[in-house]
Amino acid sequence: MAQPLRVILFTANADAAPELRRAVTSLPNVRIVAELDEPSLIGQAVSQFHCELIVADIDPSAHVVLECLRQLRETSPHLPVFALSKHTEGDVVLKAMKAGVREYLVKPLNLEEYQQAVSALAEITPKSKQPGKLVSIIGSSGGVGCTTLATNLAVELAEMVGSAGRVALVDLDFRFGHVATLLDVHGQYTVADLCSTPEQLDPQVVDKALVRHESGLFVLRRPHSFAQAEMITAAHCANVLSTLQEMCAYVVVDGPTRHDPGGRSVLDSADYIFLMLQLLVTNVRNTDRILQELAVQGFNTNRISILVNRLGRESAHLEVPQVETILNRKVFATIADDWKAVSCSVNIGRPLKYEYDRAKVRQDIHNIAIRLHCPEKYEADKPKQVSLFGKLLNRVHKHPEPPKPDQPDPTTPMAV
Repeated sequence: MAQPLRVILFTANADAAPELRRAVTSLPNVRIVAELDEPSLIGQAVSQFHCELIVADIDPSAHVVLECLRQLRETSPHLPVFALSKHTEGDVVLKAMKAGVREYLVKPLNLEEYQQAVSALAEITPKSKQPGKLVSIIGSSGGVGCTTLATNLAVELAEMVGSAGRVALVDLDFRFGHVATLLDVHGQYTVADLCSTPEQLDPQVVDKALVRHESGLFVLRRPHSFAQAEMITAAHCANVLSTLQEMCAYVVVDGPTRHDPGGRSVLDSADYIFLMLQLLVTNVRNTDRILQELAVQGFNTNRISILVNRLGRESAHLEVPQVETILNRKVFATIADDWKAVSCSVNIGRPLKYEYDRAKVRQDIHNIAIRLHCPEKYEADKPKQVSLFGKLLNRVHKHPEPPKPDQPDPTTPMAV
């Protein structure tokens, strides 16, 4: 994967926002870390979030937005800005150039022109430390196994990363999250303690809120109370995850559990998004609705990978190929059904890796971790598919040779 380009997106036009969001994220390496509808907040967002580009729709108040961008240039002179507008008048374009706008793109946005501008920017942008990968796990309904996958996947990644980096696991189910329970970890601080400031978080403050698991994994727990959960906004959540990405090789999040602006802000900045379902009609319908709703909001749903959990359980004749046909996309991976191993792991607070190392469910999660961390190794180790002709050829080669004329047929009974 190419180095991600983190973008702050501004538009005051709510009706045009989905289409703009879809266009901006049409490139696979673009991540929206913040989305604003008030120009005066651009400067604050830049101080709060790590980003390499600002994309601003300056209509309908072009002069007001450009003045905010001019002020931003005084504090962040090297931060590139792309401006979008329907105006082609010389005075507007000239003011945009004086405000420090690198690219002035005329609406409707030409995708090819936008992609060329991003590619040119990537070539001249100094290579910086690549942020950690953000992995988001969401469910088609409650109880499909998101928390089990998130905790065990994070443990597997922590083992693969080793001392070369860190892996963090964040519980985004602010009301009923059980990440800490599944790992049997306890601590004084939670994600709510990191959501009290609009500025960039100090890594030392974040470190204080993390709880270290015996596997080397660092855990950020859910809030203690519902009241604290209600106080967490989309900006707070994005700020915490952005800071963790600067500190860790991977940040695995259990959630988001709500499909609101806060939840979408997590998905916008995620590198990998897994949507889990079981082989139930209700799950498949929910999955289809989620994908459709995100598409309406302008989210690039091609970035979402489908996981089928509890494969092997009676599914009333619903099979994986049928799900792929209904959703019109391939399933990324399947996870075996093993109620005994999973329930025991949950109840005693021990990851599958420690208690059921050879269980099929653990191996499936381990393989997903390999696909994320070492995709080349996964492809090299993946069993090669044999064509129908190859299967027939192998069957011919395996057929026993006929007996030689001078030898008795071993299948013929001998005379007594």
